[in-house]
Amino acid sequence: MIERTLIVIKPDGVRRGLIGAIISRFENKGFKIVDLKMFRMTRKQAEEFYAPHVGKHFYEELISFITSGPVVAAILEGPSSISVVRKMIGSTNPLEAAPGTIRGDYGLAITENLIHASDSVENFIRESKIIFS
Repeated sequence: MIERTLIVIKPDGVRRGLIGAIISRFENKGFKIVDLKMFRMTRKQAEEFYAPHVGKHFYEELISFITSGPVVAAILEGPSSISVVRKMIGSTNPLEAAPGTIRGDYGLAITENLIHASDSVENFIRESKIIFS
């Protein structure tokens, strides 16, 4: 099934110059880039984006990190994009992410883990509206 998903290359990925390396993995896999932009997330956007994590011990750290520098967001389109992209990025903790995944190959820490990807159609819709509205 053709579907769309959102990825966000976080400030550590941008700072480390990994935008091209990360985007090329998705293009090489066959995903179409439907929309793409670089911007700095405001605190308000970050709070909306990470609303599902309000009250969790790491919430403020997420907000602080995602607003610490520019990010690159893209909407990707392709077969089963949500599940395939999640497999390609790897486990949230880069120390547990398999080699060959983005986080397994480039990730350094659980908060600074390079990339976000929507985990459901509902979250894709919610998150993409925050970024691309």
